[in-house]
Amino acid sequence: FRSGKYVYKPIMNQTCCPQYTIRCQALHFQTSKSHKKVLKKMLKFISKGDVSKAVGEEEPMDSHIEDVVTCDYAYKSESHVSQSELTPLSVDHTEKVENEDKDTGETKEEVNEQKVESSSLQIRVDKDTPVPGEPSHSAKIVHAPPKPGKGADLSKPPCRKAKDIRKERKLQKLLQNQTCTFEGSRLQGGDQVFLLQNSKSKPNQPKTIEDFVFVPLPDDARHKLEVRLVPVSFEDPQFKSSFNQSATLFAKYQMAIHKDTPSDCGENEFTRFLCDSPLEAENAPNGPECGYGSFHQQYWLDGKIIAVGVIDILPYCVSSVYLYYDPDYSFLSLGVYSALREIAFTRQLHEKAPDLCFYYMGFYIHSCPKMRYKGQYRPSDLLCPETYVWTPIEQCLPLLEHSKYSRFNQDEKAVDEGRIKDLGRVRVLHKRTMMPYSVYKKRRKGPSDEASVQQYASLVGQTCSERMLLFRS
Repeated sequence: FRSGKYVYKPIMNQTCCPQYTIRCQALHFQTSKSHKKVLKKMLKFISKGDVSKAVGEEEPMDSHIEDVVTCDYAYKSESHVSQSELTPLSVDHTEKVENEDKDTGETKEEVNEQKVESSSLQIRVDKDTPVPGEPSHSAKIVHAPPKPGKGADLSKPPCRKAKDIRKERKLQKLLQNQTCTFEGSRLQGGDQVFLLQNSKSKPNQPKTIEDFVFVPLPDDARHKLEVRLVPVSFEDPQFKSSFNQSATLFAKYQMAIHKDTPSDCGENEFTRFLCDSPLEAENAPNGPECGYGSFHQQYWLDGKIIAVGVIDILPYCVSSVYLYYDPDYSFLSLGVYSALREIAFTRQLHEKAPDLCFYYMGFYIHSCPKMRYKGQYRPSDLLCPETYVWTPIEQCLPLLEHSKYSRFNQDEKAVDEGRIKDLGRVRVLHKRTMMPYSVYKKRRKGPSDEASVQQYASLVGQTCSERMLLFRS
């Protein structure tokens, strides 16, 4: 991870709060309920100026932490299915309908109806009794009366669960739509059931993050939101012209959210922290059009900056460095919204640069409850601190509940494949000359420094130790 030009790697088994590198598999990302709420809230605000569901101030990227454990995102099929295809009436579909109920916006008044035991819900095909608005061969949903001898009062209507009521409505609508497909056919009741159960079809695809982020806005939208990607360089006209506004917003955010003093967040501190970068801009033939390097992703609302996401665009990922926003717009959950926009941006870059497919969110700190929000961007992986193998976060959470520091790779024989194997090949910078450590070691005068070089090499690994320079005086 980096802070300005300072790049650091924590010693995991010694720090009080182990910080695990976390990455989101952006190509397979699926929005959770809380994510959809944030995206819809932003759309309502932009299109209608709706702030009725405003909430209190939130920490950066903070969201509903309970989703971390409850969400379980499997990889979704990327094939597209026409909505006109039939959906089979089967156990799987019944479960799908039941799961969809959880996303409905039913009010408490609607769900406070009479209840019925789920076992009393039955489906019957009646070809003799026509129903208005239905073909003659119509499918109905009926309820078996409660069984006597179990305290049921047959003189009263049966109790009905709200979940079953919603399920019934969905099934009835489904049956009506599917029976219309066979209108004009002289099918027997049993044949209709057979066709309904065996029709070859697939469920509708869930909405992607792009369906929420890039939805067309009405012409009379109350607000205008523009996201600009600006290279971090004072030679760039956009960065230079927006620097003062961006720095002022940073100070406002730091003082309101993190209680910094004005001297802690002046222009010099802002430049050192979020403008200086060890990365050099580079444009590769097979890379994204914007190139690689450090950028500010600015969120302009009605002509002013309300948030800035500091990101690094690298050959394999987009790395989130920091986010700051206008506290006056906390009700828009800009931390969550910007993270979702950065995931969508990663997916966009992937179209031009196929190797770029991950979204890095910095560090996941399980021992700090306010930092657990990163675990709800699924599917995500944590990096094993001993073998440096990526492990699905679902497998890591039980281990972290037991111990703050954990080895995620359960193969006891597994080792770090990139560990230091030849200390002599470590590259050293000495008296403005680059050389391998084996040469420097012979030229060095005074006590040996092999222990400190060994520690450095063990932290960065063989590959990086041969690509970076270790300064020796």
